Amino acid sequence: MDNEDEGGFQETPVSGKHYEWQLSDGHQWLKIDNDHVIETHYCQPGAKGITINTSHGPVFIDFDKLQTHNTGLNVHRLSFVPQGQTQDVGWYFRDDQLWREYGSQGSTMLSSSISSRDIEHQFTLNPQGAFTFTVGSTSYRLDFSTMTQTNCITGLCRNVRRRPKFTSSTGSLYSTLVLPSASSSQPADGSYKWEFMGDEGEWTEYQAHICSFDSTAIETQYQLNPQGQLHFKIKRYSYTLDFPRMCQVNNQIGTTRTVRRTLNYGNQQNSSSSTMPRWQFQDIGGIWKDYSKGYRHCSISSQDIELQYQQNPSGIMKFTAKNFSYELDFSAMTQRNLSTCTASQ
Repeated sequence: MDNEDEGGFQETPVSGKHYEWQLSDGHQWLKIDNDHVIETHYCQPGAKGITINTSHGPVFIDFDKLQTHNTGLNVHRLSFVPQGQTQDVGWYFRDDQLWREYGSQGSTMLSSSISSRDIEHQFTLNPQGAFTFTVGSTSYRLDFSTMTQTNCITGLCRNVRRRPKFTSSTGSLYSTLVLPSASSSQPADGSYKWEFMGDEGEWTEYQAHICSFDSTAIETQYQLNPQGQLHFKIKRYSYTLDFPRMCQVNNQIGTTRTVRRTLNYGNQQNSSSSTMPRWQFQDIGGIWKDYSKGYRHCSISSQDIELQYQQNPSGIMKFTAKNFSYELDFSAMTQRNLSTCTASQ
């Protein structure tokens, strides 16, 4: 297994990116095309890994261990720290429902006495060490070697993750230590697009002339608090955009719409979309078809399945299509009709 940042170069690549993902079959390290897709997933604390298509076939990258599930294939992530900048890293713990960043305050939780920056400082001093901190009157021990947090009173143990933070500026993973110049602006390439599922089963981008927030404004609020909510109005209705649940709720009538956040690479969008994982089922005629919202009134899309799969690769996901309920088993890679008890691939 090759750990993150081992063998990193000293200078930023010509592409301007501050990271690079590479695979090796034991002979040489080769960069992975369109590795922004990997990086986007890696920066999400809830993502355990990602499956990519390569010349070796499908390869699953485990983000926690930074290794592949393929015999003979190694993976590592190089990072490049430009002069005058430092890596912006988030530290997260898994509570009963979500991955939460240290220092943030949940709806029923006290904020911890430390922040991601505090933990990163301790980690830099001793990557295999441990230290204690408090939340209210309770002490906790954070162990870097096992990436766990333990309640010193009850012994309850929770998993911990360290992930870089993805900013919308050219895919940069670093925060500037000096004040940015007044001419700094957000480029179109590498920005994020926020969309909701419309009535016709199509994704619709938030637009400023319709909604009080557009994609750029929503992304700014998301970066400030990925576990928070955003309130806005469209015509006479008020809505709540829930970031952890990735949904939009009409506060008057209670209807809920699915929301998604995707990279907007301009002209590169079409070339990079082919690297995104596709989920398919085998139809009655033996033809493989994509999961798609709206098709046969299916309640999920490939992206919905992939997000759930990244959270729990051995779990189960339920959905509906027409008048039937289905169960998608990730470990068995089968779909089962709960109404008729028939299974298919």
